[in-house]
Amino acid sequence: MKLKSGKEEIVYLLARVFEKYESETGNLITRNTNRKNYEAVSKKLSEISNQLPYTADTLDHDVYSPDYNPNKLEYPSRKYDITASQVKDASLGLVNNPRPFLVEACYIYIYSVGRKGFGKNPKDSNMVIGIESPSGLSKLETLTIEINALKKENEALLQNAGKSYKKIKQNLSIVLTVVFAAMLFSAYQWISTRNKWNTVKKDMNLLPYQPTQAEIDSLEGVWLCYTGSPQARSSDPNRFHLVVSNVVDIRYKDGYFIYNRYGASFNHIGYAQFEAPYLVSLHSHIKNNTGDIESPRHSLMQLNNERKYLPVISASWSFDVGARNNIVGIREVYIKQGKGGAIEEVINTVENASCKCKIVTWHQVNDSLKTFHLKNQLLDSIAETPIKTLLDENSIILRKPQQGLILGKRNDTKRR
Repeated sequence: MKLKSGKEEIVYLLARVFEKYESETGNLITRNTNRKNYEAVSKKLSEISNQLPYTADTLDHDVYSPDYNPNKLEYPSRKYDITASQVKDASLGLVNNPRPFLVEACYIYIYSVGRKGFGKNPKDSNMVIGIESPSGLSKLETLTIEINALKKENEALLQNAGKSYKKIKQNLSIVLTVVFAAMLFSAYQWISTRNKWNTVKKDMNLLPYQPTQAEIDSLEGVWLCYTGSPQARSSDPNRFHLVVSNVVDIRYKDGYFIYNRYGASFNHIGYAQFEAPYLVSLHSHIKNNTGDIESPRHSLMQLNNERKYLPVISASWSFDVGARNNIVGIREVYIKQGKGGAIEEVINTVENASCKCKIVTWHQVNDSLKTFHLKNQLLDSIAETPIKTLLDENSIILRKPQQGLILGKRNDTKRR
């Protein structure tokens, strides 16, 4: 009698191995191309194959040389280990010449005897070439094994599919719950923040009035501003009728305006907003590197009077040195220059040294340039008569009356 060999032998043997393993353990083996499904049965067969060097006599199989394993290797790196990939490929009929110790382990696991001993007394006629089983049902038995294996595989697939669906449903419920909770929390945060912001806006009178396009156009742009604050600096003996020019750049942004003011000695930053039709508040402070609010200013401007020289009333500072810096009420004069373009400060040039001033260049939208020389100058040196009238010694109110601080013509004559 001659036993079957190669692919035909190992496919049948592994089918019987799977059947016995499932019966003993209750764990179904899913027959597909995922090698992980075969890891448990592969380890079971490896327990047998690694004993082959010591069981040739007792289990009647071929002799296998010992695996001394000097490096104390473990599964799946030992000489006679059977891997999940080997079992998967062999069971799917992809291996024509399976490893002898795999075949041997299958015989011992199923029939409790090695291949050589099985050949002496075959217990399964399906393993013998040209011999039918006594009942003549060898093919039927083979088909039955395959059908049972397919049934168990389908049952396993259905069971796994049910578990997967249940798990997906549970995970989806968790995700939806988390998302819904996050949405509720975000909505609560948004409503809370909006309510707080509305309260702050109301309490601090922020953006009380949304200007029309005509009002926006009347304020937005580049302005030349004259102020008489140098007349309130007690440290300067030559302060009589002294004024200084500034360039102010006002740009619209989401209901309010960004305010940048370029002075002869320092710059201001801030914002502007409409309080009512054509009534504007200008808020600013000295621009510094610390971010602290230094010498804050507040001005009121009326834009409904179409005139070139626009008088503005400001709560400002004398911008004197140290403790002499004090709050003053002051009239300023704004003269609109135009709109658009960009402002650039010119520094470290010969012209700066020559004029002893700050130079500001306005790059206009028509690619032309306009230059401003910002410095302290005598009111009498300004050609425009309205500015002289608006910015004389009567244009300043001190926080505390102080005789002789604001020099008038009489004071100036005595001083001279």
